[in-house]
Amino acid sequence: MRKFATAGFIMLAMVALVLGGNPVQTRASSHREAPNISRDPQADNTDVYAFVSNDRRDSVTLIANFNPLEDPGGGPNYYRFGDDVLYELNIDNDGDAKDDITFQFRFRTEVRNPGTFLYNTGPVRSIDDPNLNIRQFYSVAVLGKGGNDDPVRSGTVIADNLPVAPYYVGPNSYPDGYEQVAMQAVRDIGNGIKVFAGPRDDPFFIDVGGTFDLLKGIRGKDGLSGLNVHTIAIQVPIVGLQGPKDSIIGVHSTTHRRTMSVMRAMGGSKASARVSIKAKEPVVQVSRLGMPLVNEVVMPLALKDAFNSLKTSQDAVLFTSETPAGGLFRKSILDPELARLLHGIMGVDVPAPPRNDIVTIFLTGIPKLNQPASVTPAEELRLNMAIPPSDNPNRMGLLGGDMAGFPNGRRPTDDVTDIELQAVAGATPLTPGFEKNNKLGDGVNGNDKPFKNTFPYLAEPHTYQEK
Repeated sequence: MRKFATAGFIMLAMVALVLGGNPVQTRASSHREAPNISRDPQADNTDVYAFVSNDRRDSVTLIANFNPLEDPGGGPNYYRFGDDVLYELNIDNDGDAKDDITFQFRFRTEVRNPGTFLYNTGPVRSIDDPNLNIRQFYSVAVLGKGGNDDPVRSGTVIADNLPVAPYYVGPNSYPDGYEQVAMQAVRDIGNGIKVFAGPRDDPFFIDVGGTFDLLKGIRGKDGLSGLNVHTIAIQVPIVGLQGPKDSIIGVHSTTHRRTMSVMRAMGGSKASARVSIKAKEPVVQVSRLGMPLVNEVVMPLALKDAFNSLKTSQDAVLFTSETPAGGLFRKSILDPELARLLHGIMGVDVPAPPRNDIVTIFLTGIPKLNQPASVTPAEELRLNMAIPPSDNPNRMGLLGGDMAGFPNGRRPTDDVTDIELQAVAGATPLTPGFEKNNKLGDGVNGNDKPFKNTFPYLAEPHTYQEK
């Protein structure tokens, strides 16, 4: 059973939903989840999504969000991607916990007129409008299997100088509408691949305050309502992701920075540090995210930053070790603390340990659904690409009878908070007799804005007028 020790991730994650402490510091799925990354929002993964595209069923859409808790009115220096951050979406298509395909995104910022404080010097009607003073562009590269051991992570560039959707400064800055400008950032880069990068409404929804207040303060109020994130989305044909054994992929997102940063007076920096991630210099992984609600509520403070630096291929090694860290996680697997808290605080009858059902759901994938033919346990979001999208999606995913939903991948509409809470309470087919716990939840059943029906699917970002 020790080979499944990574399942301790989920146990501690659920505990933190109940006893998470300061909700400002950990407001939602992987928002400000570790000490170091909380000080580096441009590199901070917030959520990862992977699903078969409902309007293009021969493709999969992968989404990674960054810059947690963006205030729409946060000017004049608005949120943006980091020029000195390497962003990646990683795919394991043979179940060995090693990346087989990695899509890399590198950004650069262009300032047309540094003599003004304005983001835009007049109304913006197109993505290349001369009134748009601060613009970002990016490249897309592909890294193949084995490239993860390359310290500079050199990929093959497949598209360059792609425009990032501008920030939604406000309706006066976009007199013809913001979305008609933002959607010009959706680009077809060939071979059936579409990409988008730019600000979006934060799609995660949860009653943060009530959940953290020992579950007794739940009011059904979305704590992320009115806040934005920066999104990287890519839509790829299924045949381009297919592995040699089956149609199941594991997905996670990572960010990397240079191994050093030397700052100078007057806001300057050493030429070799924090200038451009394109330079051929070694990088270090600073953030990772696959399954929702993991690092920010899984690791004790001493291990959070270490987890962000781990490759998925190192998960099983770490958590099967005889180190104190390994022992800490093994202890939490078969007798999850959250189950005991649900019983003690709310009087919920939960399954007795050992809880092998949690191991199956959250670590190896579910047999005959999204478990690879041969699987190495790892913290990945697993998706069976052979299962078509549902014509009537259920927010409860698999627990609601919808095989196309979480934990088989993750769609923006999936209520992962309620799903994971019910799972740890035993309300799954893997633990018969506890179906009565299928009413547990935080009272927030959907996002504060409707999602789009086409790529990139996430809703337009909020403006300061909506606050």
